[in-house]
Amino acid sequence: MKIQGPNNSNFNPYQKQLNKQAEIKKDMQSKEDNLQISDQAKQLQGSDNPSALRQKHVDEIKQSVQSGQYKVDPQTTAKKMLNFWNSQG
Repeated sequence: MKIQGPNNSNFNPYQKQLNKQAEIKKDMQSKEDNLQISDQAKQLQGSDNPSALRQKHVDEIKQSVQSGQYKVDPQTTAKKMLNFWNSQG
């Protein structure tokens, strides 16, 4: 029986873990991300120009905000927020 002691160069308890990390790193470098956009998403992206009715509504809100006449009803806002979060759960 041959005992070489604690200074044996063949014994490294962390070598297996280091090898595994190196392998994972190598695998990650070889993979590429892939992005696929659905046809529906492409159609939505293509409609950058809002409809005339929507644009009119947005312009009216902008004008009322700039003139200081836009008022927010906190009760209505709170109800809509609660309804939104309750419908999500």
